[in-house]
Amino acid sequence: MKTVPVQKAIGMVLCHDMTQIIPGEIKEPAFKKGHVIAEEDIAKLLEIGKEHIYVLNMEKGHIHENEAAERIAKAATGPGITLSNVSEGRINFIASPGLLDINTEALNRINSIEEVVLATMHDGQQVTESHPVAGTRVVPLVIDEKKIEQVEAICAEYPYVVGIRPFQHHNVGLVTTGSEVYHGRITDKFGPVIQKKFSTLGSSVMDQRLTSDDPSMTRDAILAFIAEGAEMVVVTGGMSVDPDDQTPTAIRATGADVVTYGSPTFPGVMFMLAIRDDVPILGLPGCVMYYRASIFDLVVPRLLAGEDVTRETIVGMGHGGFCAGCDVCRYPTCPFGK
Repeated sequence: MKTVPVQKAIGMVLCHDMTQIIPGEIKEPAFKKGHVIAEEDIAKLLEIGKEHIYVLNMEKGHIHENEAAERIAKAATGPGITLSNVSEGRINFIASPGLLDINTEALNRINSIEEVVLATMHDGQQVTESHPVAGTRVVPLVIDEKKIEQVEAICAEYPYVVGIRPFQHHNVGLVTTGSEVYHGRITDKFGPVIQKKFSTLGSSVMDQRLTSDDPSMTRDAILAFIAEGAEMVVVTGGMSVDPDDQTPTAIRATGADVVTYGSPTFPGVMFMLAIRDDVPILGLPGCVMYYRASIFDLVVPRLLAGEDVTRETIVGMGHGGFCAGCDVCRYPTCPFGK
């Protein structure tokens, strides 16, 4: 850092903000720390009374924080991500709707490089509207270019570090079980919740069909949806341990391969996932209707993004699968499922 006449500072980097003050009108930075002085800046600097300024003269092999952030972001960006403009050395990664896909191995390797920072939201988080999910910058104002080259080399080993797997539209069959609903003794309130959830994720419920507590009736409704082209079938009702609740029996009776019956998540323990002819069949417990965030929100977005949800996937949800029951639910900006 040194003091130089403004006329000789072209190409150098400001070490602090330059404030412009007009009494009663304005007091704000005319130039911010890190600004690279250009020829057209000289007149403005003289106008605000700066004939000499403190600058950082970049040596060969070093780059400015803005360029460093731009190079890191460009190297790490994957599908479904756009980049913000650089501001004070930082660039944000803006995600389009889909499932956030973070390569944590590459991320950790990048952050192991001293003075380099790349921070992200949790992997697997559903994104339903465009918003920032990651940011990058370097710690010093000027950084050794070799460190940025290291980042670029790491990123080149992987398809991407920060990306989005878009939700694919699915036609969903909805089967609602329960003699009390089937015979019209009560009005079903589960269906509208499910339709709204799928709509938010870019899919649609093709129809809702009511069945009694007879498992063969529910089985036939599931198979009919699959025959009609449903790409996913969800069954609501009949998932508790009461003797009358026969949904797990009905799902098994379709000949589907059961991935899991039960999930280490609260809410969502009494969840079932099975696969028949590559079509996921989900038995949804009643908590999905009452809680904003439940097992539905941990599993369905993954399926819609094309992820293969296995028994191991479900087992891994136990770490983070306990909902804190906040007075105001902020999911997915919360620890549930992380």
